[in-house]
Amino acid sequence: MKKQATFRFYAELNDFLSADKRQRPFFYRFWGNPAVKDAIEALGVPHPEVDLILVNGRSVSFAYRLNDKDRVSVYPQFELLNIEALTRLRPKALRQPKFILDVNLGKLARKMRILGLDTLYENNWTDRQIVKIAGEEHRIILTRDQGLLKRSGVTHGYWVRAVRPDEQIKEVILKLDLFSYMDPFSRCSLCNGKLEVVNKKEIEDQLPARTRQYFTEFYRCRECGQIYWKGSHFQKMMRFITELKKVQR
Repeated sequence: MKKQATFRFYAELNDFLSADKRQRPFFYRFWGNPAVKDAIEALGVPHPEVDLILVNGRSVSFAYRLNDKDRVSVYPQFELLNIEALTRLRPKALRQPKFILDVNLGKLARKMRILGLDTLYENNWTDRQIVKIAGEEHRIILTRDQGLLKRSGVTHGYWVRAVRPDEQIKEVILKLDLFSYMDPFSRCSLCNGKLEVVNKKEIEDQLPARTRQYFTEFYRCRECGQIYWKGSHFQKMMRFITELKKVQR
């Protein structure tokens, strides 16, 4: 006999649902006793976006098997509410966040590196490679592809809602609260390598004439050798951070 449970998704999890299911309880019909994780993903919500599931008022894990007439409430990550006594579904948050981005987020990757966030990106990586690297290096996957987050090996991930890179970087910093992890001008925007101070005399022949004239402090990527100096792009990024902190407050 076919069974049914009542589901209700909260906050930004509604972004993944069809319009008729958003911000309201609805019936989910099923055969047998599927895992609640399978039901959630069948409805379109990637499991890394979920942080708490209550069934009939009791917290459960993804492995919980649905029963007829269950009432299921599904919540996203809690930023301010302490729910440690309940069954949190993801491993403990990564203390020093590191990221890996899918092929659609190249411009976002560059902006994150400029802010000093450890960010891997290659425009030819497959979804399988991204999931493998994320697992091995304990990285958070950022993606515009909801299907990528539904892969079983994904534990930490976030679906970026914004389309424009300027809005994407704001969204990621605010949503993941990355202010304390930013270290502008510490990473190479091209390869993610760490920057180090370099003597101007060592790289003078590689500099444009006006740069040699007006700047004295230079940095070089340890990995690819790219040269950097705090020009107008650096000032622009610092203004961006200042404005973003105003939004945070």
